[in-house]
Amino acid sequence: MRWDNLGDTPAAPADITLFGTDAVTTRTFDAPEFRGVTFHEVRARSILNRVPGASRMPFEWTVNPYRGCTHACVYCFARKSHGYLDLDTGLDFDSQIVVKTNAPELLARQLASARWQGAHVAMGTNVDCYQRAEGRYRLMPGILTALRDRANPFSILTKGTLILRDLELLAQAARVTEVGISVSVGFTDQELWRTVEPGAPSPQRRLDVVRALGGHGIDCGVLMAPVVPFLGDRPEQLRATVRAIAEAGASSVTPLVLHLRPGAREWFMAWLRDHHPGLVRRYERMYADGAYAPTWYQRRITRQVHELAAEFGIGPARRGAARRIPVPEEPSLAAAPEQLTLL
Repeated sequence: MRWDNLGDTPAAPADITLFGTDAVTTRTFDAPEFRGVTFHEVRARSILNRVPGASRMPFEWTVNPYRGCTHACVYCFARKSHGYLDLDTGLDFDSQIVVKTNAPELLARQLASARWQGAHVAMGTNVDCYQRAEGRYRLMPGILTALRDRANPFSILTKGTLILRDLELLAQAARVTEVGISVSVGFTDQELWRTVEPGAPSPQRRLDVVRALGGHGIDCGVLMAPVVPFLGDRPEQLRATVRAIAEAGASSVTPLVLHLRPGAREWFMAWLRDHHPGLVRRYERMYADGAYAPTWYQRRITRQVHELAAEFGIGPARRGAARRIPVPEEPSLAAAPEQLTLL
């Protein structure tokens, strides 16, 4: 396994070594939720990652305490990053998880540097920072504390219910800086969820997170992603999903059509051949020009979702914006709500 030059984006310069093989400890845990999963604990040398200038992302800096993800979403664009470790982008991505165990203290030190200008930090944009491993390693409380103590703006995108554990820290951060939270729910179809997101909490559990956050005065948007062509894009499916999002009290809904970058494309197409062989040729035609669906299709889905959102009383988020979390006097966040289970 190649550990040198491990960056959270493929654009990391080749002469930067974030840690060497002497800093890696490999563990397995005898627990049902971690059966078949190997954790590689590392002490990273950097945790703030600059997004490549050519990226479509609306932010410049990310923090990713984990690499690889037990959500095992077959479409995950981050799969390619496992190839840089000489791991495969399929099963290894789902079961060989890199844990940057020193992420909280490293972030605190980097945020305190005179060179750091307090830019917005996005989390959950590569792999989920509230995936199953977070229940054991508990890196996010320290990360949120570091951001709160420096009043540094940040946003979180997640499918994980564990975010509810950190309600109090989120509320504290919102008193001093801009905080944005979004939950990813691309569809509510149970059969589709079980096959394309087999390790992730169900869509209903994720909507329960939106509802719970809203119940504590914390605005939460929904990234309706991915909208899966020919499997999750029928008008009645889009309507059911947007209705459920609205009923959960989401502050916004923003659709994103499935994109298939190298690494994810091969794994997704293998899944498609096994589960929906009749769609293979249609996908090959739709994605013939690259990772993204044709512009006309993306615009059609966006228009349909926005029309449904308006019908149900919600709207699109400002792209890349971190919405400030209102912190009401009541109810108090001193007592954490009952923790939702991951699966």
